[in-house]
Amino acid sequence: MTVNMQDVYLAIPLACLVGSAVSGLFGWAIGRVGAHTAAILGVAVAFVLSLLVLRDVAVFGHSFDGTVYTWGVSGGIPMEVGFLIDPLSALMMVVVTFVSLAVHIYTIGYMRDDPGYQRFFSYIALFTFAMLMLVMANNFLQLFFGWEGVGLVSYLLIGFWYTRESAVRASLKAFLVNRVGDLGFVLALAAIYQYFGTLDYGGVFAIAPQLAKTTIHLTPDLSCSVITLICLLLFTGAMAKSAQVPLHVWLPDSMEGPTPISALIHAATMVTAGIFLVARASPLFELSNTALSVILVIGGITALFMAFLGVVQTDIKRVVAYSTLSQLGYMTVALGASAYSAAIFHLMTHAFFKALLFLAAGSVIMAMHHEQDLRKMGGLRKYMPWTLVTTWVGALALSGFPPFAGFFSKDAIIEAVGDSRLPGAGFAHFAVMAAVFVTALYSFRMLFLAFYGEPRMDEHTRKHLKESPAVVVIPLVLLAIPSVIAGWVGVRPLLFGTFFGSSIRVLPQHNVLANMALHFTGRGPFIAHGLQSAPFLLAVLGFATAWFSYIRYPQIPGLVREKAGLLYEILIRKYGFDDFNDLVFVAGARAVGRVLWKVGDVALIDGLMVNGTARVIAWTSRIARRMQSGYIYHYAFAMIIGLVVLMTIFLHH
Repeated sequence: MTVNMQDVYLAIPLACLVGSAVSGLFGWAIGRVGAHTAAILGVAVAFVLSLLVLRDVAVFGHSFDGTVYTWGVSGGIPMEVGFLIDPLSALMMVVVTFVSLAVHIYTIGYMRDDPGYQRFFSYIALFTFAMLMLVMANNFLQLFFGWEGVGLVSYLLIGFWYTRESAVRASLKAFLVNRVGDLGFVLALAAIYQYFGTLDYGGVFAIAPQLAKTTIHLTPDLSCSVITLICLLLFTGAMAKSAQVPLHVWLPDSMEGPTPISALIHAATMVTAGIFLVARASPLFELSNTALSVILVIGGITALFMAFLGVVQTDIKRVVAYSTLSQLGYMTVALGASAYSAAIFHLMTHAFFKALLFLAAGSVIMAMHHEQDLRKMGGLRKYMPWTLVTTWVGALALSGFPPFAGFFSKDAIIEAVGDSRLPGAGFAHFAVMAAVFVTALYSFRMLFLAFYGEPRMDEHTRKHLKESPAVVVIPLVLLAIPSVIAGWVGVRPLLFGTFFGSSIRVLPQHNVLANMALHFTGRGPFIAHGLQSAPFLLAVLGFATAWFSYIRYPQIPGLVREKAGLLYEILIRKYGFDDFNDLVFVAGARAVGRVLWKVGDVALIDGLMVNGTARVIAWTSRIARRMQSGYIYHYAFAMIIGLVVLMTIFLHH
């Protein structure tokens, strides 16, 4: 029996959609077990079929680019559901479905006592569907559909515990900041259709080189390359989704959602959408050195300055959240250096170890009766051996210690940026090098504060400490395995091989990975070279600093905090981004709202239209009441006045 691959492509997102619909619409009838079975089965089917697709693409070299369904035509623009199945989308499909499956299984244990259990499963399966539609799209319009889908569902998930005001604020913040990026994306779509006449990737990328010299006049004196403008607008969308400075402010606050969501949003799905978009549109970005330089600088700033914030956080989930911001900065820097393969490789390895760290943090939070403050933990290693070992794996992978997954992808990015000749590459190289030290410092600080030293929790919590149930531990182990081996397996085909083929295009003058490939002789020599390089020494230094500060001499952090003074205050206030937003945008919006309320609502609508109408009617009624007096001479007088007026009018005409 031959399998029609088009049916398989359709079944992958639809399995998640059906799972979501069943658990959401019929959750009340099928109960908790029925709801999680439907959602997990849908995502499991999608994962197995994604593996089949990856094998079909990687082993047999098959690909697909075509329209599956035409939804409608508006103003000559066809709105089509189409799939582009190539190495880039096939790899993303496997990563998304695997991490999502692990999160789904973990959720059974984490959310077991939550009254919104069925609703939660419905949302996370729907989230996976939207992400799959995004990565499988063969046109910008469908990409935008998936893009908006993950934005909407993330809003629902971050604000899942809607009785908490902080969760409602965080979900609104995420929604509004993403709208800023979406405005850039929509303008980019308009410009693409205006100049290319199509929204299909194939058509756009084929025409792009011919438009490389075309300019557009933004003002009479200011002109800009059309390709540069489109790339910068697309990147504005990517900045919001992938939380790059200054549109990063929503991501740390999204920790208000349940922990499984933090893992799903921050590991393989929503935040990587922007990275995927730039890699997918590489034929456009390659034609604009300006856009690549902007990406390099923004990525460098995010990688370094967000890492600093991870060092001062006391909430275990927020440490991991700032680590996500920093790692997204690494991926963005790789995109700017035209090392798109390295960015996607790091996206893949990061998906595994970051989901692992979030779920391990969730395991700790469960054991601590939902306490998230690292200052109230300590000594957990005796009670939670599985969580301890998997957290060690995640921290070592995140810090880039060989042979863990993060080492291969992070080292490749640092070396690629070092080889780049684009403006801004020097700064970006310094930023990603310095961030290696800071990453190791905050990763092991979190590990040592939670699992080592004397227990700092209250007596009641300490007595009830125990390892999480198997349904929580198994996903941790499942994610720990690729966190160890994914780099080892992927480094040759993904970085220096021909795995991505034509799905990523790089101009010869930008091809930093091709120069690195000349010196790549195998994984062993790559590791040996890594052990002698500056990034490894910086990672060891970060580990040693954390050990000295939190295990050997735990009084050091307090002394540093006292001496740092202003610097510590700046970091605690997150460089003032939130203060600025509250002052300008939030307070500004409230002020506009107050003016509209007082002028529009109170004065115009209530005062003039509602009450004003009532007053006019009352006044007219009073006048009319006087005219209806019942005296004959009043009516006769009125008739005479009327007759005089009519005669005057007629005589004048």
